[in-house]
Amino acid sequence: MINLGYHTAKMQGKFVRSVYKAAVSEIVSIPIKQTRQAPINIYALSCERDLPEQVASIRSFIRYVGIPNKFTVISDGSYTESSCNLLRRIHPCVEVVLLQNFVKIDLPQCVLDYAKLHPMGKKLSALMSIPIDGTTIYTDSDILFFPGGVDLINLSNSDNKYSLYLPDCSISLDERIIYDDSEKLNPVNGGFILFRHELDWTFAIERLANLQEYPSYFTEQTIVHLTMHFNHGQPLCSKKYVLNVEDQFIYGDKSASKQIALRHYVNDVRHKFWFHVGG
Repeated sequence: MINLGYHTAKMQGKFVRSVYKAAVSEIVSIPIKQTRQAPINIYALSCERDLPEQVASIRSFIRYVGIPNKFTVISDGSYTESSCNLLRRIHPCVEVVLLQNFVKIDLPQCVLDYAKLHPMGKKLSALMSIPIDGTTIYTDSDILFFPGGVDLINLSNSDNKYSLYLPDCSISLDERIIYDDSEKLNPVNGGFILFRHELDWTFAIERLANLQEYPSYFTEQTIVHLTMHFNHGQPLCSKKYVLNVEDQFIYGDKSASKQIALRHYVNDVRHKFWFHVGG
């Protein structure tokens, strides 16, 4: 039997995205009604393919959380000059930098080699290069923010010294660099991180350096997972900071509400991202 709800949702998401993409140049010119300041520096790595998602994600943050100190889009190198200018037009807080100009010059060779081989290696090099000056966030472009996101301002003003991570809904790890089953506990999703301080990456990077085969898609997330736990990172509330695919095969979005801070619309539910984009 055909699952009409699921297929209708997929078609709706595809259609809304196509309309948004066609109108994105006009959308970025629509003023965002927001005066609240968010004392946070934000970084996102993205590419030309994900321009519509990146625009919608930035606008949702400003609309529901506030105006950050800066929102830095790190281009993987594929953004055209036109798209870079379009992103800057969203708001004066938005800046665009090239990954090759952003990464630290002293990154370990195994990280640089991974970045040459795989897009997720580029993400790892970006994460390891983010300067931490006060509350700093990394966010993927497929994350939308909701009214409950004002909680991020409370977190930015908190005295908590530990970095915070988005709990994953499954164990999506490269088991070649997991040395004990206990290291799989409390899986970390690399799509959203709130940094309180510079992280010590050496523990996990040694695993990468010792890997005899090529790193893969989940190698980056595994390094983030190991690093967050090595640095005593703490999980964000999964009811407010949402990552799940429980509603993948139904029409609606069971998680979206005014109470949540964000939802990471990973591939299985990416089409639902477009249910909540209003410009």
